[in-house]
Amino acid sequence: MREQFAEAARSERPDLALLCLLIGAAADPGLDEGGMDRAQIELDRLAGMVPFRPGGPRDWAVALAGVLGEREGFHGTAGDYQRLESSLLHEVLRRRRGLPILLSVVWMEVARRAGAPVYGVALPGHFVVGFGPPADQVLADPFDGGRVLTGPDADLLVAGATGAPLDPAMLVPADPLEIVLRILNNIRAWAAARPERSDVALWAVELSLLLPSHPARLRYDRARLLVERGAYRLGAAELDAYAEIVEPVDGAAAELIRGQARAARALLN
Repeated sequence: MREQFAEAARSERPDLALLCLLIGAAADPGLDEGGMDRAQIELDRLAGMVPFRPGGPRDWAVALAGVLGEREGFHGTAGDYQRLESSLLHEVLRRRRGLPILLSVVWMEVARRAGAPVYGVALPGHFVVGFGPPADQVLADPFDGGRVLTGPDADLLVAGATGAPLDPAMLVPADPLEIVLRILNNIRAWAAARPERSDVALWAVELSLLLPSHPARLRYDRARLLVERGAYRLGAAELDAYAEIVEPVDGAAAELIRGQARAARALLN
């Protein structure tokens, strides 16, 4: 699975649905190739329900909301933030519920298959989808059943998350690998609130490290998780390796990290 994930992430045109399903396979050992195929077939089936070329960007947004939001019942609630399943594409397709970013993946994949000019828009704290070129952009909120957003609606979403006004730079299409990293970050945040699920945090950070571009600090996070899970020798080695990266820019921080490595090795005794 991890080899498939790394290969898909490094392809010339990363397949967002496939990458999301491989994340699901990391979380759910019961999700095999057949299960992933069935999820792709479901996306195809949903795309077949979308009216043929309904019109401009707003028409596309309304058509997707009619199929996915109204007819199929895809939406989100506050309680979905407490469930790991809300970050797994195959579970979102089954439950018709999920986090804004996973519901947006459903919208994007169905709309793309139907021929819509669609892309993800990574607003701070709330992912949405966009239709059409920048000059005629229409935003929709899959978490709210695909409700088409007015300018003030988008302003309120951003202000609620950041306390700052909407910046036009926030409306650019999100890269598929940026979406995948954000999904994995959500999974890590879910696991961080549940110390007993450090296994989830570990595989999420390890998948993040397979992406072509990722924050260097993820190596430190992986090392700390290894130590927490009792892999003291391996975690200490990873801490020392990360200290080598940090030392040229922050010698004091590097020495602190080496101290953590020494403490991890002391636990071997």
